Amino acid sequence: MILNRKILKFEIDLDFVLIAVTTSLKDYRICYLINKYLNFNLLKTADLEVEINPGGGPVYFSRYAYNWEASDTDFYFIGNKGSDGYLISEMRKTDYFLLIRNYIDDDDLDSLVSSLNRIPEIVAAVKIDPKKIKSRENLLF
Repeated sequence: MILNRKILKFEIDLDFVLIAVTTSLKDYRICYLINKYLNFNLLKTADLEVEINPGGGPVYFSRYAYNWEASDTDFYFIGNKGSDGYLISEMRKTDYFLLIRNYIDDDDLDSLVSSLNRIPEIVAAVKIDPKKIKSRENLLF
C-alpha cells in the first residue's frame, strides 16, 4: 500500500529590520530624545500583547509608533522588558527594539543607527538579523 504524503513547510516572513537599543532611560524619555535628535514623532500606542508562557496570561510591552510618510515606512519602538518577562528572552541586555517595516535602504539604515548612537543617553544601537533570533515570532504583530 502506497501512501501519498505532502509535507508542509512553514516559514515566517520577517519583512522588517531590527535595531537593538541599550539605554538606562524609561521608554517615554528615550522616545523624547529620539524624536528630538532624529526629527521623529514616536507616539505611545497600545502595549504589545504577547503570549510568552503557554497557559499563562499575556505579557505587555510598551510600544511607540511613527510613520515616515515620505516612504510609508513604519517605525515601532518596543520595550524588551514587559510586565512579566522579556519579549526576546535571549537578548536580556537589550532594553528596547526599533522595528522598521516597509522599505528602508541600507544607507538610510546605517545613517539611522549612527544617529541613534550619537544620542549620549544611548549606550549602543545595533542592527540585528531577525532570522537569528529564536523567539522572533514575538515580533510579529
